[in-house]
Amino acid sequence: MKNVLGIINLHENEELLKEMTRQRPLGAVPFGGRFRLIDFILSNMVNSGINAVGIVAKQQYRTLMDHLRSGKEWDLDRKRDGLFLLPSEHVHYSNSIYKGDLEHFHNQIDFFKKCSQDYVLIACSHIIYNLNFKEAYQSHLESRADITILYKEEQPRPGKSFSLATLVSVGDDGWVTDMEVKLGRITKGKIGLEAYIMSKELLLQIIEDCVARGEFDLTKEGIIKNIHRYKIRGFPFRGYMATINSIYDYYRASMELLNRDVRQELFNESGPIYTKVKDEAPANYREYAAVSNSLVANGCIIEGRVENSLLFRSVRVHKGAHIKNSIIMQKGEIGVNAALENVICDKDVTITDGKRLSGARNYVMVIEKGMVV
Repeated sequence: MKNVLGIINLHENEELLKEMTRQRPLGAVPFGGRFRLIDFILSNMVNSGINAVGIVAKQQYRTLMDHLRSGKEWDLDRKRDGLFLLPSEHVHYSNSIYKGDLEHFHNQIDFFKKCSQDYVLIACSHIIYNLNFKEAYQSHLESRADITILYKEEQPRPGKSFSLATLVSVGDDGWVTDMEVKLGRITKGKIGLEAYIMSKELLLQIIEDCVARGEFDLTKEGIIKNIHRYKIRGFPFRGYMATINSIYDYYRASMELLNRDVRQELFNESGPIYTKVKDEAPANYREYAAVSNSLVANGCIIEGRVENSLLFRSVRVHKGAHIKNSIIMQKGEIGVNAALENVICDKDVTITDGKRLSGARNYVMVIEKGMVV
């Protein structure tokens, strides 16, 4: 897929994730112990043979730059092609009118024109899965479609739903007949992965046509509004997929990682998931440590009790502390005899001695980055 330019579109709905995206874009939100959400789609592209990836960053992208650096971990630190950060001209959207992702694409149109690739793969970071795009790309070429949309067909399952999802209707012949963006929760149907394959020429045409008409949303106005104008092909994905559009979505997807089958499918199915390398010692389990059904990253020091939880790098759990059904991000510190249940602690959070915090499964308590409780 050297003839394909990867575009990671970080113009994502963060309204229901404010506690975790106040200081970072959604793509930079930590996930799974030592990863960021953007690692999944970026690794998928690299594993598919894509050598040029542009990241359309909306705002507050310093943490993203710190995580990605030169792209070395993804083999994208190259003399030709490689990793490109495409920042927005609007530093603060609170002081200017945000129109949509196509405005951003239009502002970076010279980048698209100068790239040597003839095709583009546009995807987002808030839908996580492990997929090699080669088969989808080949299907796109063979079908001579204008656009190929990837989707996952979901059957009703207890406790499983999707929010702010794009529903795709696909005929028996594989061609897309309809699409709609659903704001409520969805329990079944063909859920779009918000991943599109098309020629670069068509993308440039969509950008120019939409912006000229005052339309700035790629999915709603660039594709759905023109669904009968273009030949749109559906490509099914049958693996594990999770959408992160709310705190509940994030918590549920994180807890699903405690299932070994989910971990195997998400991290190893079609290729490894790469991330920023940090050289830290293995987790240290002290004399009174008791850990069950949990993911514990390197650098942690455990003296207390941990159940059904995820601990990121360099978390310290002091003696007598009890963590249950919770997520503790990097460099968190849980004090002596503290108790946490159904809690998400962002990076650098300190829970002082004896504190007891409890949320609910469907309404998790979130402690924002750097707070001391």
